[in-house]
Amino acid sequence: MTPSPYVQDYYPDDFAWCYGCGRLNERGHHFRTRWDGDVTLTEAFPERHHTAVPGFVYGGYLAALVDCHSTGSGALALHRAQGGQLGDGSPVPRCVTASLHVEYRKPTPMGVPLRAIGRVAEVTSKKAVIDTQVWAGETLCVEARAVVVLIPDTMRG
Repeated sequence: MTPSPYVQDYYPDDFAWCYGCGRLNERGHHFRTRWDGDVTLTEAFPERHHTAVPGFVYGGYLAALVDCHSTGSGALALHRAQGGQLGDGSPVPRCVTASLHVEYRKPTPMGVPLRAIGRVAEVTSKKAVIDTQVWAGETLCVEARAVVVLIPDTMRG
């Protein structure tokens, strides 16, 4: 099965600068989110400078991963709810975070690829609620819930 496309590749250029997921931000993390069946998936590969204490990933990096995974997941969910599919020419909604609750369950080891797996708990015409788990191999390291909303007009250029 061919993996689905990444939602961030469909954001318009003026919304592609996010430090976490913006494809145009040279110094950003470049997190990318896609459908994986009925869940969303973002894979991440922390680098040495993302260290909290030797051998473990900085919690702020993990929060950024969950934040961008959630906004990307919300965009995917809203787009699907509107009858759209990535690549069909319809505009992809752009979301921002209204709230984010992160629970660090276990220390996250460095040197292990991370998988943020999201489940859409709720979707309306203007918001989505995303439940995310971050896994390092077989270890559940983070659980989070985010409420994401369509980007307000005050943030548009």
